[in-house]
Amino acid sequence: MPQIVFLKKLLSYNLLKLLLIVFLSCGLLIFINLFTIKILSASRAYVNGESHYSKAQKDAFRHLITYMYTQDVREWKLFNEELKVPLGDGAARIALLAEDVDEEIIKDGFRAGRNSEYDLDNLIWLFRNFKDVPFFTKAIKEWEEGDKMIQQLQRFGNNIHRDVETSNLDSEVRKKILWQLGVISNKLTINERKFSNTIGEGTRKIKDLLLLVNVLFILIIISSVSYYYSLMVKRLIDSKKEIEIKNGNLSMLNHELDNFVYSVSHDLRSPITSLKGLIELIKLEDDLEKINYYLMLMTQSLNRQDQFIKDIIDYSKNKRIETSIKTVSLSMLIDESISLHSHNKSADKITITKDLLIDEVQSDSLRLKIIVNNLISNAIKYVDEEKNENTIAIRTYNSGVFHKIEIEDNGIGIQEEHKENIFDMFFVINSNKGSGLGLYIVKETLNKLNGSISVSSKKNEGSKFTVTIPNLYLNGN
Repeated sequence: MPQIVFLKKLLSYNLLKLLLIVFLSCGLLIFINLFTIKILSASRAYVNGESHYSKAQKDAFRHLITYMYTQDVREWKLFNEELKVPLGDGAARIALLAEDVDEEIIKDGFRAGRNSEYDLDNLIWLFRNFKDVPFFTKAIKEWEEGDKMIQQLQRFGNNIHRDVETSNLDSEVRKKILWQLGVISNKLTINERKFSNTIGEGTRKIKDLLLLVNVLFILIIISSVSYYYSLMVKRLIDSKKEIEIKNGNLSMLNHELDNFVYSVSHDLRSPITSLKGLIELIKLEDDLEKINYYLMLMTQSLNRQDQFIKDIIDYSKNKRIETSIKTVSLSMLIDESISLHSHNKSADKITITKDLLIDEVQSDSLRLKIIVNNLISNAIKYVDEEKNENTIAIRTYNSGVFHKIEIEDNGIGIQEEHKENIFDMFFVINSNKGSGLGLYIVKETLNKLNGSISVSSKKNEGSKFTVTIPNLYLNGN
């Protein structure tokens, strides 16, 4: 039973661990997916921002060239208006790289870059958390190079504006400026393309990595659920087997109980019938000697009845009372048992010796008392009255992780053909000496203690019963 309880606890612990793994995996899976969505959303915001950056830069070029040829002030204003977009993004980048900068300053830069208000937090989060990741570091470098060319474009614009106001723009100067603006425009286009490609490539790598992580956690969840299912199926199968075993044990107990009730009712009625007959004989008898003989027979019958009732009580106690492990003195227990049986017939003719190598043990006091009482009682009852000297030797000692209790006598012994049956319920060799319950109770009681009993005996030479019980103290239980 302790092993079954331990296995149940272990199974429950494993189920709890599996459920914990599933819940943690689901939680991490949700977190990773939210993390993935946030990265992809922020990356999309940067790509979207780059499109505003690129369009504004190209529009700024167009307005500047138009202004250079038409000298229309509105084109100059539109140039400066469009140029605010890449300049705003550049200001946000510089602020993000600096420490202890108010987040609103960063957001104002991104707002100037025509980024959506809903994307500002994601833009800041991705920059701050991924600025040291290789792909994003490379993208920031491209961004910085683009900002330098935007500043160069701004300087060109200012120079053109000054030349327009001073009328210093002839056709040759315009051609030269137009060529220089084309070079800057081409470099910016290449730069912007590299920035978008870098962000896209990095995002794809992160997406692939997070996809693998998602698959891994899904596999963990599926494996855990499958294992959980297999454990539950195993638990159901084990429970079914346990129920079948219990049903089998219950059927066996019912059968045993039927036999027990039948035998007990018979054994309880037999002495009563015998006593009634002896009483009727005494009523008809005048001879005092015969009356005393009948009274002696009545006393023997009552003694057998008393022993039988004691056996039934011991049987009930062993079945009903839970095992209670505590310190027990074997010396005290043996002395009490010897004293209890000292009034038995022939007890005064027996020499009892004790060799107690161990005294205090960790066991069940009640059950040890039942075991020792029955064995000492049998050793006294089955004395060989034809021998000049009757002895009982009691010995206790340790054997590995077990305690041993030996009770050896030189009584009448046990016939070889009876040895296999002496521990069966109601098996008796001599109905005048026992009820057939004593040794059966000893064996059942030892089962409760996870112990065992063995016997060696020869007819007319004596018997030795060896009781083995676990050394619970040494085992640390």
